[in-house]
Amino acid sequence: MTANSKGGSLKNVWYGIGRQRIEIPKSVLNALVTKNDFMRNMYLHGLGYYPKAEGHYTYRKKGLKENFLFYCIDGAGFYKIKDKTYKVNANEFFILPQNVEHAYGSDPNDPWTIYWIHFGGDGLPAFNSMHIVEKHFEPTYIKSNEQVFSLFEKMYKTLELGYSYENLLFVNMCLNQFISYFIHNSKHFASKNPETNDCVDKAILYMQENIQKNISLQQLSSLYNYSPSRFSALFKQKTGYAPIDYFIQMKMQRASQKLDLSNDSVKAIAIDMGFDDPYYFTRRFTKIIGVSPTRYRNLQKD
Repeated sequence: MTANSKGGSLKNVWYGIGRQRIEIPKSVLNALVTKNDFMRNMYLHGLGYYPKAEGHYTYRKKGLKENFLFYCIDGAGFYKIKDKTYKVNANEFFILPQNVEHAYGSDPNDPWTIYWIHFGGDGLPAFNSMHIVEKHFEPTYIKSNEQVFSLFEKMYKTLELGYSYENLLFVNMCLNQFISYFIHNSKHFASKNPETNDCVDKAILYMQENIQKNISLQQLSSLYNYSPSRFSALFKQKTGYAPIDYFIQMKMQRASQKLDLSNDSVKAIAIDMGFDDPYYFTRRFTKIIGVSPTRYRNLQKD
């Protein structure tokens, strides 16, 4: 496919009216980014905006050494990874992981309008192995917000001013925030309708509302019509913790706030957090927080 005035892709780059694109030269990355202990963990390679990207198509047999994040704001398109093809619609995004054969392109009848970022770094394998990231290798609907576009514009305009160390540092600090707008979209732009939250989110809210009570795994799972084992697996998959362990951590976080902000005795705080035995409370607090309740309070006063 050749590039023309209407659009089209040539050598994996789309050429069309209204495009914005900046790729940071490898020489700059090698000189100022990859040798920096902070930035080399995950850093921006490039970013772009393709409006009504007619004829946009790319295929890479070996993929890239970096990730792509694509955000479709209008129109439609597709991508293919691991022998699976996905359709992408407006207000959906997806991540293409490093070193995976892939293809992507806009719908010929309704070309997509996309924002994209291209990022790599030493921390990319660990980043891609996280469940919260892996699930976004498939298209995900997100709630659009002006903050996404504003931060993209800040990064783009900063790079237009040149590749100084200060500009690169600013952009790479913005990068993590930009990515979090997508993979943690519900935390940034929470739904006003609690019915749209999943069972884990609902369970955490329930724990927060009942922080002073004792709740069993059976009680929690029955609230959402799951078996204890299935609910526990879902909860751990999303949070990294078993449900009751997570609940105990929430209790200790609240207890630490009470130690900071009140003169209540350790025994009174233990009872308020649902622990009849203050010695057991102290053991759990020490294991989770790292110091005893009394020591914690004294440290906060230093």
